[in-house]
Amino acid sequence: MPLKPSLELLPPGRSAHAAQRLAMLLMGASGFASLAYQIVWTQQCAVWLGHETAAVLAVVAAFFGGLALGAWALGPRVARSAQPARWYVACELTIAAWSVALALLMAPLGGWLVTLAGTQPDPAWQWATAFMGTFVLLLPATVAMGATLPAMERVVGYLRADGHSIAMLYASNTVGAVLGVLAAAFWLVPELGLVRTTLLCAALNAVCAAGAWGLRFDGSNRGEPLVPTGHGGRLVMLLALTGLLGIGYEVLVVRVLSQVAENTVYTFAMLLAVYLAGTAIGAAVYQRWLAGTQAPDRLRNQLLCALAASSLLATCALWGVQELQARVREALQGGMAAAIAAEAAMALAAFALPTLVMGALFSHLTTQARSAGVPFGRALAFNTLGAAAAPLLFGVLLAPAIGPKFALLMVAAGYLVLALPDFWKSPLVWGPAVATMALMVWAPSLAFVDVPEGGHVVSYRDGAMAAVSVVEDAQGAMRLRIDNRQQEGSSNSLLADARQALLPLLLHPAPRRALFLGLGTGVTSASATAEPGLEVDVVELLPEVIAASDSFTRALTGGVPHPRLHVMVADARRFVRASQAHYDVVVSDNFHPARSGSGALYTVEHFQAVRERLAEGGLFCQWLPLHQLDLQTLRAIVQSFVTVYPGGWAMLATNSLDTPTIGLVGRADARRFDASQVHARVASARWPQPPAAFGLSDEFAVLGSFIAGPESLARFADGSRANTDDRPVVAYGAPRITYAPDSLPRDRLVELLQELVITPAGLLGTDADAVMQKRMAAYWAARTRYIDIGRGIRPSGDVRRMLMQVQDPLLSVLRISPDFRPAYDPLLQMATALGQSDAPAASVLLKELQRLQPSRPEAAQALSELN
Repeated sequence: MPLKPSLELLPPGRSAHAAQRLAMLLMGASGFASLAYQIVWTQQCAVWLGHETAAVLAVVAAFFGGLALGAWALGPRVARSAQPARWYVACELTIAAWSVALALLMAPLGGWLVTLAGTQPDPAWQWATAFMGTFVLLLPATVAMGATLPAMERVVGYLRADGHSIAMLYASNTVGAVLGVLAAAFWLVPELGLVRTTLLCAALNAVCAAGAWGLRFDGSNRGEPLVPTGHGGRLVMLLALTGLLGIGYEVLVVRVLSQVAENTVYTFAMLLAVYLAGTAIGAAVYQRWLAGTQAPDRLRNQLLCALAASSLLATCALWGVQELQARVREALQGGMAAAIAAEAAMALAAFALPTLVMGALFSHLTTQARSAGVPFGRALAFNTLGAAAAPLLFGVLLAPAIGPKFALLMVAAGYLVLALPDFWKSPLVWGPAVATMALMVWAPSLAFVDVPEGGHVVSYRDGAMAAVSVVEDAQGAMRLRIDNRQQEGSSNSLLADARQALLPLLLHPAPRRALFLGLGTGVTSASATAEPGLEVDVVELLPEVIAASDSFTRALTGGVPHPRLHVMVADARRFVRASQAHYDVVVSDNFHPARSGSGALYTVEHFQAVRERLAEGGLFCQWLPLHQLDLQTLRAIVQSFVTVYPGGWAMLATNSLDTPTIGLVGRADARRFDASQVHARVASARWPQPPAAFGLSDEFAVLGSFIAGPESLARFADGSRANTDDRPVVAYGAPRITYAPDSLPRDRLVELLQELVITPAGLLGTDADAVMQKRMAAYWAARTRYIDIGRGIRPSGDVRRMLMQVQDPLLSVLRISPDFRPAYDPLLQMATALGQSDAPAASVLLKELQRLQPSRPEAAQALSELN
């Protein structure tokens, strides 16, 4: 039997309660630092390893694996040590030292891992590279983290003689972790950046080490070594399996809620914080009210059954989270705080009850295990090892294969199976078992797809990272949704999508190889194949998006893959860094900047990596969704872009007021544009459809899309902090307008155009033809007037009503610039349609169009047909 510790060996003036409070404070601070590190390291690793499923889950598994190894390897040594306080101090100092080292080593070693993995690694090789690389890179720190809780448990082990257990230390550590998650997401990383946050946490580890000297009870609780019993083996297996099921439940719930929540860095921080808070409260409840209240085995089985029942109830709550979110936002009257509160409410509905029982069950199992002769470090190692396997099993294998609903019900069934050997006759088992079977048969799937009235779901695919669907409305318009959001385009935006490829291509004199980062509907990259002889590489993160894109590109490709179009499943950023190829044109999709991971595609480092992939005379175009961006975040992206491309330009994909898309254009040689060269490119285009079909009929339509030159962009971004790998200002700033839109996209577009300046001499050079410069200036003035007019137009299917609104304003635009086809073409179409009911009015309009632009035959031809 272990020797009973002597409280007389406490340091002079130190009471047991004071020592306990200090120990809990230290564990809280240590937990704070550990979870802040996890957030920092996960973001840093994703920057280098990519956001593919294999890489993301490998980082999580490597983190948990290091914790498990630390608890397994060091836990028994700590348990046998006569000086556990020194072990704790050494662990905290190791974490601090290695974290500081990682701040310097992460970038070069991460770059080496990118090269080692390659551009298109086999999934097994990518998993192995990401896991082993991250595992080794983080190992000294994670091993030390895994040993801190066992070390502190030994330091204050004498408190067990006074009726205390590990539960309160675990609860304190977890509460600190909750605070670390929230502080890192809402304050530290946005204000300090990743490296400075790391240094602050390292300082906190050092403070913990210093504070531990106040708990020097070396030798005060030395006793005979624990002798494991046969019962201990079953308990450690229970710890491993409950760790597997607990993290599996978390992974699955996050997958389901991602279809409802906004999926920003704040979303995932809130979900993790609520999950951790629940386990901390559960541990505290166990210590306060459950420890020692009844037979340990009976209490264990009761907790397993309670966990099965609570996870079933929480799973049922998931069908109502969309309504819950709407009600909370409405009750709090909108705003960013209300939106985040609504996500917290969803997290509480999904996590509160199950995690409460998880914390109590973990505390009870570790207490039971110690009584059976299993050191706490060994128990913790098994639990963490099970947790490390959960993302792969539930996230990669089960969720895509059987869907989140059945996978969540399997979690509940798993808890019941663990209670069955000793508890199979209890109604606590059979009640949840019957409920589980009923839900499997009759409950709908946990798929959230908003279908408009009269519409239907064309396709739906559950992937390891997201749910991808194609939805068609009553008018036949299809939309591509990722996690139930239309962020990747629709069949109504095919013209705009095509222009995002064709505009950059027309700006290059002779493109032979192009790279598209992001596939979306596939229309943009498929449109690029219209350029004869152009080899097109496309990189897309989600394989489900590639499958869904066929619904949109079938009209262009006939359902047959184009021989010059090469679509690859890979993380765009990692591909650019790993590739050695060079491209004449690189086009980056307008990724939603607020979505987790997208901000890394707008950093200085990524823009620099793209520049290294440009061939001589190459051109890079980064499209930006102004309808999903506030101007403050746009300034940060522009600042990042001009840092790498100081001669960069800005352009509009279309003149859309509802979904304005801005393009930042940089050239490897920083040259200006040649109007005669663009004219030749448009005139010589041998596309299946002429450039005019895309609104690119001449050099004015192409060059007229520009809205700012280098000097104007520099002024616009002046004073804004650049978005970098270390200071991810976009990831933390972009969610503001996503959570609480404070303006309409059209208003932001007008405000942007008022700030930006473009001059013909700046775009074409001072030696450009004077007539061309004058016509170009008139074109831009007409565009400004056109957009301003558009803000007041109310669409109508009645031609007469529309003409009453737009005829005089659009004619005034054409009087500014007869070259401005966006005003000419709709008037021509409406005049032709009006001719069927009011020929005299149509004739008057057609004659005015002919007068304003006599070189165009369309008005004269329509007038001839009318007469």
